[in-house]
Amino acid sequence: MGHWALPTALPALVLLAATGCTSGSDAPAKPSGAPSTSASGAPNTAVARVCDKPAPGPATAPAGAVTVDPAVVGDLAAKTKSSPPNTTFWLRPGTHRLESDRYAQIIPKEGNSYLGAPGAVLDGWKTNQYAFGGTAGNVTIRHLTVQGFVAPQNEGVVNHDSADGWVIEHATIQNNSGAGLMAGARQRVRASCLRGNGQYGLNAYKSGDPISDLVVEGNEIAANNTDDWERQRPGCGCTGGVKFWAVNGADVRGNWVHDNRGPGLWADTNNNDFRIEENVLEANDGAALIYETSYNAVIRTNTIRRNNWVEGRRKADQGDNFPFATVYLSESGGEPRIPARTDKIEVYRNVLENNWSGITLWENADRFCNSPANTSSGDCTMLVKTTDRCAQPAIATAPLYADCRWKTQRVDIHSNRFVLDPSVIGCTVKCGRMAVLANYGTYPDWSPYKGEPVAEAITHEQQNRWHDNVYLGPWSFVAHDPSRELDFGQWQGTPYQQDAGSTFQPRAGG
Repeated sequence: MGHWALPTALPALVLLAATGCTSGSDAPAKPSGAPSTSASGAPNTAVARVCDKPAPGPATAPAGAVTVDPAVVGDLAAKTKSSPPNTTFWLRPGTHRLESDRYAQIIPKEGNSYLGAPGAVLDGWKTNQYAFGGTAGNVTIRHLTVQGFVAPQNEGVVNHDSADGWVIEHATIQNNSGAGLMAGARQRVRASCLRGNGQYGLNAYKSGDPISDLVVEGNEIAANNTDDWERQRPGCGCTGGVKFWAVNGADVRGNWVHDNRGPGLWADTNNNDFRIEENVLEANDGAALIYETSYNAVIRTNTIRRNNWVEGRRKADQGDNFPFATVYLSESGGEPRIPARTDKIEVYRNVLENNWSGITLWENADRFCNSPANTSSGDCTMLVKTTDRCAQPAIATAPLYADCRWKTQRVDIHSNRFVLDPSVIGCTVKCGRMAVLANYGTYPDWSPYKGEPVAEAITHEQQNRWHDNVYLGPWSFVAHDPSRELDFGQWQGTPYQQDAGSTFQPRAGG
């Protein structure tokens, strides 16, 4: 997702003075364990605390169900193979195992259901790569703990092949390598615990086929990316609680997404028509939400607090002046030509409290379809299906000049509450910024976007608006490029004219 801002090389002692950041043992303790309270002391409501108190499964086998014995190694896979489609399997209490082959797994048939009794665990014993795979649709997994599997990077343990129509409810998918869960079209993930997995809790990706109609509701998604992939492969963009790729239509609501290493939620490349609402996103090392090279979304009524302390502080200490934010909209915007429930990105009625900075709207002038600087290599925008069309001379003229770019446009940010208390974060500058900006276009040689036209467009011409918000604390604002830091009066005045109707209290905290 790189922003391609060039860090400034400064001595370490100067950096600490410039950022006002504490370091080492002086840094504030990272919150964890239970949802925090707001500045007013009001507790969170409707938090999905499902990991510590999972709903118990049926204590006896439902009528007609096939009973699976934990004492028989491979019993679940064998009985699945010998039973017809639409069979219900009830796993007795205890730890169930597969055969010791690394590729041993359950291959469900169409319409199968898997129900765990209280205490039923399917364990890969750090030997099996996958728990449930295959292409059969409409499979249901409920009240089952799945743990100890070792899927490779970018692969998943449950629904490994991203089959369609699966329902995952009241499940615990924890302590696996790779992604705990993959997603297919029409998938429902509800009231489940996705915790402590090596890469993602959920990876919503399907090779060669976009996912549609995905619901992620009422889950606890916590402490994922234990293998810290971004450090293993810097710049991979492959970490966090949930990753969405080319998902067309998703409802992400009522989840508690916390303490993930990296971002909490990350929609990356040609996602469209998202509703992200009523979630509690807190204490993630990186941004709470990244919406990147994607389209048309509603982000509303979320509680977003104490995110990006680790990654924001690290970048500031390195001298990077880019406004790293807790909600990062990167080359993403509203596009009326792409069907969705909205034709813009609307961010409203959220509470953002004591995060490392606020909302950044960004466009990389060098990143566009067919550019070597496009980190989503091989992908084009949803308006241009053939990548090689975005080349000279056609790209310099309409319609490709506009349509070969993922554009941050038609973003409406209103009726939010932004609270910043520097004493909580342990930082006095670089940690309380709102921003709308781009870089100076330089690359490649044939780019039609060289110079400042992209920065001018995102700042003044693409209908990006803040208005009717409430600010508490020492906020500042960045417009056009990282060097233009503004106070509230400059932000509201000509030529930026942002935050009409908003109120600002400079005192710290709420």
